[in-house]
Amino acid sequence: MKNLLCIALFILSTFTAFSQEKSDIKKEVPKGEVFTSTQSVTINGKTIALSAETGTVQLRDENDEPIALFGFTHYKKSNSNENRPIVFAFNGGPLSASFWLHFGVLGPKRIDVNDPSYTKPAPYKVVNNEFSILDKADLVMIDPVGVGFSRPIGNAEWKDFWGVDQDIRSIGLFIEQFLIKTEKMNAPKYLLGESYGTFRNAGLVKYLQDKGIAMNGVIMVSAVFELQHLLFGPGDDISYLTHFPSYAATAWYHNKIKNKGEDLEGFLKGVRTFTENEYAPALLKGDQLTASEKETIAQKLADFSGLTKDFWLKADLRVTNSEYFQELLRDKELTVGRLDSRYTGINEDLLSQSAFTDPQSDAISSPYISAFKDYLYNDLKVRKDLSYTTTAGSRKGFKWDWSHNGNIIWNAQVAVSTLPDMTSAMKRNPDLKILILNGYYDLATVFYGVEYSINHMGLDAELKKNIIMKYYEAGHMMYTHRPSMEKFKTDVDAFIDETSN
Repeated sequence: MKNLLCIALFILSTFTAFSQEKSDIKKEVPKGEVFTSTQSVTINGKTIALSAETGTVQLRDENDEPIALFGFTHYKKSNSNENRPIVFAFNGGPLSASFWLHFGVLGPKRIDVNDPSYTKPAPYKVVNNEFSILDKADLVMIDPVGVGFSRPIGNAEWKDFWGVDQDIRSIGLFIEQFLIKTEKMNAPKYLLGESYGTFRNAGLVKYLQDKGIAMNGVIMVSAVFELQHLLFGPGDDISYLTHFPSYAATAWYHNKIKNKGEDLEGFLKGVRTFTENEYAPALLKGDQLTASEKETIAQKLADFSGLTKDFWLKADLRVTNSEYFQELLRDKELTVGRLDSRYTGINEDLLSQSAFTDPQSDAISSPYISAFKDYLYNDLKVRKDLSYTTTAGSRKGFKWDWSHNGNIIWNAQVAVSTLPDMTSAMKRNPDLKILILNGYYDLATVFYGVEYSINHMGLDAELKKNIIMKYYEAGHMMYTHRPSMEKFKTDVDAFIDETSN
C-alpha cells in the first residue's frame, strides 16, 4: 500500500511538473524580428544614405502586457544627429497593408506604372523615387494588425484590433512606444494616411493628443471623415450630392460634356453652384417636386454628368456611384474606374446596372504587389519564409467593428464618423495643421464630400485656415499620375517645412 502511494505521488508530481512546463511554454510570447539593410535615394540631385529596418516589434498594452507583433518599415538618414521630423504613414482599407504609399510615392524606390492604362506583366520597372519625402523626414510605414507581418500574440485576438476604436488604440500604442524607443518624442511628428487611413487619422490625432503627444501636422491623402456620405443609405440624399461633382469631373475628362469651358477647375465651380443651389433643394423636396421642375433638374444633371436626361428621370434624380461607372461609357462597351475614373476597362455585362470591377485596381494591383514583394524580400532582406499579407480581407473571419464613441445613439449606429474627433483636436490645439490632398477623379472618396465635412465642423474663420486643401487632376492614388506625383512632393514638402520649425 505504501509503495502504491509513493507511485501515485510520483505520477502526480511528474504530471504537475509537466503541466507547469506546458504552462510556462504557453506563456512565452515572441519578441518580434527586425531585418536591417542600407538603402539610398536621390532627390534633387543629392543622394541620401538611409538605414532601413523592417519586420515586427512586440506591442504592449497599457499594462505592458504583450498583445501583438506589430509590423513596420523604418527609414532614417544614416550617420545623422539631426532631430529630423518623423512621419508615420499607412494605407486604408480597412484593412490594407502600407505598400501602396510605400512603393507609390513615399519610400526610396517606386513602381513605374502605365498611368492611366494597364501595365504589362513582369518584369516591372522599379526606379529611384525622386518624389520621396525622405529628404525632409524620417519615415515609418505602418502595417496594422491583420496585414503585413502584424498579428496578435499573448492573450490578444484578431477582434481586439479589427474595429474603428481598436485600430486607433493599437496604432496609437505603437506610435508612442516607437517614439520612446527611437528617442524621437521631441521631434516634429506627422501622421500621413490614405483613404480609410484619413478616417483613422482624424481619430488618431485626438487619441495621441489626449496622451500628450501633439502632432505638428496631419496629411490626408484622398480623405473621408464621414463614411455614411459614401454609402447611399436609404432616405439619405447627402451621398448623391457629395458624389455629383465627381461625376461631372469624370464626364469632363471623357469628353461627355458639350460645354467644357477653359479648364476643369472653372467647370467645377459651376457644378458646385448647381449642386448647392438647385440639385440639393430639388432632392429636399422629394415627391413634392413638380413634373416640370423635375424635367428641368434632370436636364441639367444630364448636361453636367454625361448621362441622359431619361436615365436621370428613371433614377428619380439619384444615381449611385456603381451605376455611374457602368452607364457613362456603356455605348463604348466600357466601364470607368472607382479609384480613378480616368481608367477604363471592358464592360463585362452591358445589361448590368452596376459595375463588376474597378479598372484602376485591375491595372495596377499586380505591378504594385509583385514588385513590392520583390523589394521586400531582396532589398530589405526579410526572411523569405515570412508571409506578407496585403489585405485582411483574405483572412478567415475578417469583420470590421464600425462602432465609434459618439456614433451610437439610442443603441443605434447613427453615423460612421471621426470628424468630431478631428474637430476637437483642432480646437484644443490651435497650432495643429491639416493638409488634405484630393483627386478630382476619385470616386472612392469624393472631394466634395471632404468639402462638405469641413464646412460643417463649426470652426471659426481663423482656425479653419489650418486646413489646407490641394487638388489633383488624378484619382484616389493621385501619385500614379506623374504630374500629380510632382505636385504631391511639392505640397507635402512645403507643409513639412512650414510646420516643423
